[in-house]
Amino acid sequence: MGGVNGLLSSFSGRAAELLAKERGTVPGFIGFGTSQSDLGYVPAVQGAEEIDSLVDADFRVVLRKLSKRDVITKLKAMQEFGAMCKERESDVVKGVLPYWPRIYCKISLDHDRRVREATQQAFEQLILKVKKHLAPYLKSIMGYWLIAQCDTYSPAASAAKVAFETAFPSSKQPEAVAFCKEEMLQDHLLKETPDTLSDPQTVPEEEREAKYFRILTCSLLALKKLLCMLPKNETHSLEEKLIPLQSQNKFWKYGKHSVPQVRSAFFELVSTFCQLLPESMKAEAPRICPAVLLGIDDSDAVVCPALWEAVLYILATIEDCWSHVNAKKGVLPKLWIVLREGGRGLATVIYPNLLPLISKIPHGITEPKLDFYRTFFSSIIQGLSSERAIASHSECSAIISAFMECFRFAMLQNLGEEDEQKQIQQMLICDQLIPLIEAVLKETRLQIGPLFYQIAETLSSWETKTEILNDDGTAETFRSLLSNFWDSLSKMYVLHVDAADADEKSLVAISCMLQFLQSPESSMKPSKRRTIKIRFTDENESERNTENGKSAEVTNNGESEILTDPPHILFLRKEPLEDLVCSLAELSIVYISEQKSDRHLKFLSALLNSFPSRRVYQVLLEQENGVSAALTESQEDVKLQHENPSVRFLHQNLIVWLKEDWRKETDFLVDILYSVLRCCNSNTERKNILDDLTKVSYFLVIQACSDSVKHSLVSGWLKGDVLGEKLVILADDLCYKGLKTTTTSSELYCSERWTLLSLVLSQHIKNESLIGEIYVERIIDKLQAALSKAKDLSEAGNTEPSVSFICDVASNFFSSVKGCLLMPSSEDLLFTIFQLCAQSQDATHLSDLLVNKLKHTWLSGLNSLVHQVGYMQKQSTFLHKSALWVKNQIQSSSLDVKSLQVLISAVNDLLTKLLEAGELSGCLLGAYFEHITPTNSEWEKLRESLPIEWLHKPLLEGRLSVNCEHSRTEVKLCKTTKLPNHLCTAALLSKMALLIQEHEVMFENRDAERKKIENIIAELLYSLQWIEELDDPPCLLLEFLNMLQVISITYEDLSAFGSITNLLQILFNRSKECGRLWALAMVRLIHTKNIASSEIKQLYKMTEGFFPLTEGNLHTVQSLSPFLPEEEKEELVIQCTAKLMACMQTDLLSTDGAFGCLAILNSCLHSGSIDCRELLPGILKIIMSWRNDNEDSFLFSCNLKEATPQLLGFNIEMIRYFPLLLKYSTSPLMDNEWDFVMCSMLAWLETTRENHSLYPVPLVQIFACVSCDLASALSAYFQAATPEAIKNLPMNLISEWKEFFSEGIHNLLLTLLVKVTGESKDASEKSFQNSILKSLGEVLTYISKDQLLNHKLPAKFVAGQKTNLPDNLQTLLNTLSPLLLFRARPVQITVYHMLYKLMPELPKFDDEDLKSYGDEEEESALSPPAALMSVLATQELFLENILECIPVGEYAVVQPLSEEFCFILGYLLTWKLILTFFKAASSQLRALYSQYLRRTKNLNKLLYHLFRLMPENPAFSGPATEGPDKDTKTFFTEELNLGVKDTAVLSSQIPHLACSVYHMTLKDLPAMVRLWWNSCEKRVFNVVDKFTSKYVSNVLSLQEISSVQTSTQLFNGMTVKARSATREVIATYSVDDIFIELIIQLPPNYPLGSITVESGKRVGVAVQQWRNWMLQLSTYLTHQNGSIMEGLALWKNNVDKRFEGIEDCMICFSVIHGSNYSLPKKACRTCKKKFHSACLYKWFTSSNKSTCPLCRETFF
Repeated sequence: MGGVNGLLSSFSGRAAELLAKERGTVPGFIGFGTSQSDLGYVPAVQGAEEIDSLVDADFRVVLRKLSKRDVITKLKAMQEFGAMCKERESDVVKGVLPYWPRIYCKISLDHDRRVREATQQAFEQLILKVKKHLAPYLKSIMGYWLIAQCDTYSPAASAAKVAFETAFPSSKQPEAVAFCKEEMLQDHLLKETPDTLSDPQTVPEEEREAKYFRILTCSLLALKKLLCMLPKNETHSLEEKLIPLQSQNKFWKYGKHSVPQVRSAFFELVSTFCQLLPESMKAEAPRICPAVLLGIDDSDAVVCPALWEAVLYILATIEDCWSHVNAKKGVLPKLWIVLREGGRGLATVIYPNLLPLISKIPHGITEPKLDFYRTFFSSIIQGLSSERAIASHSECSAIISAFMECFRFAMLQNLGEEDEQKQIQQMLICDQLIPLIEAVLKETRLQIGPLFYQIAETLSSWETKTEILNDDGTAETFRSLLSNFWDSLSKMYVLHVDAADADEKSLVAISCMLQFLQSPESSMKPSKRRTIKIRFTDENESERNTENGKSAEVTNNGESEILTDPPHILFLRKEPLEDLVCSLAELSIVYISEQKSDRHLKFLSALLNSFPSRRVYQVLLEQENGVSAALTESQEDVKLQHENPSVRFLHQNLIVWLKEDWRKETDFLVDILYSVLRCCNSNTERKNILDDLTKVSYFLVIQACSDSVKHSLVSGWLKGDVLGEKLVILADDLCYKGLKTTTTSSELYCSERWTLLSLVLSQHIKNESLIGEIYVERIIDKLQAALSKAKDLSEAGNTEPSVSFICDVASNFFSSVKGCLLMPSSEDLLFTIFQLCAQSQDATHLSDLLVNKLKHTWLSGLNSLVHQVGYMQKQSTFLHKSALWVKNQIQSSSLDVKSLQVLISAVNDLLTKLLEAGELSGCLLGAYFEHITPTNSEWEKLRESLPIEWLHKPLLEGRLSVNCEHSRTEVKLCKTTKLPNHLCTAALLSKMALLIQEHEVMFENRDAERKKIENIIAELLYSLQWIEELDDPPCLLLEFLNMLQVISITYEDLSAFGSITNLLQILFNRSKECGRLWALAMVRLIHTKNIASSEIKQLYKMTEGFFPLTEGNLHTVQSLSPFLPEEEKEELVIQCTAKLMACMQTDLLSTDGAFGCLAILNSCLHSGSIDCRELLPGILKIIMSWRNDNEDSFLFSCNLKEATPQLLGFNIEMIRYFPLLLKYSTSPLMDNEWDFVMCSMLAWLETTRENHSLYPVPLVQIFACVSCDLASALSAYFQAATPEAIKNLPMNLISEWKEFFSEGIHNLLLTLLVKVTGESKDASEKSFQNSILKSLGEVLTYISKDQLLNHKLPAKFVAGQKTNLPDNLQTLLNTLSPLLLFRARPVQITVYHMLYKLMPELPKFDDEDLKSYGDEEEESALSPPAALMSVLATQELFLENILECIPVGEYAVVQPLSEEFCFILGYLLTWKLILTFFKAASSQLRALYSQYLRRTKNLNKLLYHLFRLMPENPAFSGPATEGPDKDTKTFFTEELNLGVKDTAVLSSQIPHLACSVYHMTLKDLPAMVRLWWNSCEKRVFNVVDKFTSKYVSNVLSLQEISSVQTSTQLFNGMTVKARSATREVIATYSVDDIFIELIIQLPPNYPLGSITVESGKRVGVAVQQWRNWMLQLSTYLTHQNGSIMEGLALWKNNVDKRFEGIEDCMICFSVIHGSNYSLPKKACRTCKKKFHSACLYKWFTSSNKSTCPLCRETFF
């Protein structure tokens, strides 16, 4: 903190120094000063104690901050000040006022623009709060306020203006300024410099200068503002005050200042002086004129506008201004340079001032005039040709306009008859105007300027003046000017046209200018000249005719008239213009005839288009006949003798040109054709001409559409049969050409023709189609036919272009023609396009682009359909047809998910459009919905077509009971690629229903529509339930469900449908009627919506309603049983029991008899306990009575081939009843009842075993499953029986169970398991086997170890298999171990549980061989059970393939129950068994087994796999049993339960199992894991270390410590204690006088890290010996695969042997060998020392010698 305080204080000190230096004043500038009274408030200087108590404490802090130098501090402080002014009371704010002027005057000039802006905004808030109380301080701040309003940063200036307007309304502002004017004009004149404004020591030079120039600019502008704002009567009082300023040379030098902003402000101020203080300016003329006029060439964009304003003011104010400058040397040369350079990019600013400028130049300066004007105009033309000017349209326009203005002015100034004036006139026209026109002709960019229009205007003006009858002869002068102009123009035009290589751009410009000269008013906008046609005909008449709605007859008598001016003036232009046109046309036809010049033909076309006069045609014909007289004589064609020259020209020339095939462009020839048509006398004549033509339809029609006059010329022909037939043939040709060919050579031709078709169909003029209605209909028919064929042809050829063009045409037609869909053919076309859009691209083979185009087209058509007038009068066939087609698609075709999605999307679009039909939408939607919705019988068929596979799951789970056959020959769902039609129909209609609900469509019969929608939703629920019940839905159905999610059809969305109660009622009614899936769908709805039991009660009212029992009633009760109140269930149980008692033998198997009653009983009991448990034994007695009366009804030990479904169903329900009886019966069973239950169970199991070939039959399969479940229930019952419960059982029951029944069950089922698995190696599909295997496996997990050892399986041995096990046990292992590879989880788990019971029994058989192993020289190894190891080898191969691509340390997610899942599960279970086996072995055997695992690298592979299968965060998400204070649960802290039927947590089973195996490996093989870990590469090493330390070490350390604490192992002479807090184990060894204490410390990454052994107390042991023993213990704990207690036992044994006198082996310095636990036995014959065999072997192999390690003699 000290540092910060020091920094702050240094800032404050610097601020104080600076303020002291400035002596508390802010300098004035350019006549602006602070007031005399120096009001200061800067606490940093004056000290807090002097502060006026009126100032609020918060304000004091802010005001202090404002004096800081840091910009951000000032900015934030000013913003804070503004906020405080806004929020605080006005009295508080007023306290600040005395100190504000000084702060404002300083900070409003701050260098940072944000600070200046914030200052003005804060000032506004201050003004709003203090209002009139600011008045006493106004004089202090007004000067700075005006400067702020002229700030160069506009936001700051705006803020200052807003503050000013807030303080003074506009009417009061002059008054306020006048009030302060004296104070604002203090005499601080021009004294300031950058260094006086800012402190040179603290402010950089660049910043100082910038501030100085800114304030200089603002001050000049502020002075201007002051002068402008003062009332007029006050202005003159300022004159004297300004004399000191105006008299200083420094002030006038600002006109040449280096900073543009200063120059601009200076010129603005000069203009204001001239305007408001003209007299003082006249006095200063010698200084002001040079300062302004000599700067005329300033080319800065900032300065230029102000400079030219000042120039004009000077010329206007100071009459003798030219006497103060040398115009010819100082001003005009600069002006010529500016003009020659085109204004240097500022033409728009400079050139509008040229006319006022030259008008004010006195005669003396312009002499000689001829040279002056020549230089002036030449400079302008030269400037126009500069690249900068040409590039900008606005610049060109400004220059041309200025030229023409000055040209007309100069002409008016020199109208006399004197020689000089005539020379000037001649020079202006011939040397200036004509060259300008020529320059424009050559440069396209100049042609869009206003020159042509202005020339036309000038000519009109001159023509008007020729009629003025003055005595001075001006009329004659104007006539000669006009004559001169036309002569010069003609010569120049002829020069341009009379050349074989005439420039095309120039020709276009000539024709364009001639158009302007003919009629400037109609050519006002040259940019649109292409669409404007000017004629020499009587346009007024034409327009009048057109307006009257009649077809205009355009007549022409060979005379041309210009339309704009009175006739007597028109003649002046008509004659020279027409002469010029004729001469140009004559020239052109010569070039066309002789040289086939295309450019001249286009030029002629433009001329004829603009001047369709008979005279021009006559001239053309004469010229043409002169050229080719011989040709004419030989052709005696009547058409060539036509009286109308234009028609003769058509037949003689135009048709010839049109027939020339090489021409790519013919649109300009069409212009000539229209010109000819205008010269025709009648419409009939025109129609005859057009019908004869064949080639020009396209351009003719296009131009007719763009111009109403042209349309009137050809309307008869457009409606005629000739064109209509041609277009129909064209449409036919285009469609089929496109569909059949794949060439694209004539693409352009096709494109043009398609555009023509589109035009004639879509273009309407005055609500009438362009061509005859009948032809429109025929063309549409052709398009529709072509589209419907496109689908079939699309695989063969390239239909893309054709379909695309048809789309364009149809789209145009639909969107632009009103009522277009009243034609049947249009509706057919729309329907065809809809079909293409509603099918997937796999079926239509169309590209994405084309499908989008088609979609756009049919939507625009549908839009027209919905909005068309008179729609209801003529019912649409499109909607009806499309609805029936959609219905057919969903009910009869085979759709995959994509096709269905496309169809739903199309129907959705259609409905969305129908919703836009306003009031009609309800009616339209209702009709459409009605057409698509199936009838009840159709729904029934659709439901029947759903495969019955679904029934398997609810039957197996006991949710439904059936006793009738259902088909076995089902299509395998997993093979199908098409969706069942019921699903398609339900999905599409649900989407429609959702849309209708969403938009709250109003139907006529709302109740009927609501019921229809509810029925559809019920059907959808039926569909969804069908998928839900399938055991393993194929991908297709999962895609379907995903699609429903995407289009928002989920259970949640369906709740939007009105009343759930109604929906539930529908499902309940259907359930009672049909049962099965309806019942299950009803239950799912109840579950999902948490429907209350009271609502469910409303459905059935009383339980009697369920009787008599039908399949529907039975399934309804079974499904509802979990939701029924206790008393209702009791009622049902009592009713069923009564029915059972009264049941006849014949009714046992019927639904309304014993079968149905038992099913209901089972369901009621299964769904929870009920009070009438005392009835249960009674029901058992009834069943026993049936057994006595009718044994055939019980399927005991029999063949089920003959058994009926009814019989199977009845037995299944009886078997299901027994476990429930055991669970819920309150009174104990009698001896004979127990016998009946257990004997029945065995008999049914016998039947199950005998009929395993019939398992594919669903009811047989369920019979087998429930039989096994009954055996499981009995096994569990006796296993869980407490001593108290056993007392209540009959006397010998338990022994009978163990000795006979249990044995019988497991003998039967073990062989059955082997048989079933032997028949099929794969049960990976959830086939019939899987359910059997689950039930079968569940029973076998109860098998005892003794029953396993006494099995009755056939012997099974493997050749070459090394084993010490007895045959019986080896057979069992060889039979069961391979089943770990079986691809069905239930089998793998069952086998694991059985083998797990055997593992501890196996190691003892290897003990016999142990003695022989120890003496071998080589390190010995012994394999764990060979049967398991061979299975492991196979599994390792599978896992390598599955996991090899995944890096170690990355988690591989395994899909539950997939093939990979089974391989990995089997692999991990095998390892669990091997590790269990390992743990049960003695230390010596463990050493041999671990040696084997090390050699085969099995363990290394396991560890690498585990680090791919364990998740990065092994958190356990199972049910929380402990309190919240417990540590986080992980897969290492929680036990793994592997139940055969426990499939709830399948997704986490592999990761949990992997963690469990890793935990076991670390616990039982720590040394091996440590060895592997140390050999890993660095990345894996770190991954393993981090994971183990974080999740496993703690668990293992605690287990190790707690096993020491709870150990019951007693050592003679050694005590062991553990300290859990420090993770230490302390061992104390004492014998005789010797006392040793060892402290064993576990590392944080136990067991990976080394265990450290530290020395405690020791008595009576030599240091060397002590060190040896410490080393030995450390070695044992590190290298032996066992617990700490086992390591300590080994070490104690070693020390004991040492005390017994056995010597250490001199290689390892230990009595007992570290890994195989042998004693030193091999003695050297020379030195008699003994060594361990393994140590010697290692010595010999590593040293490559066979000598004794001690005496170095050869070892024998």
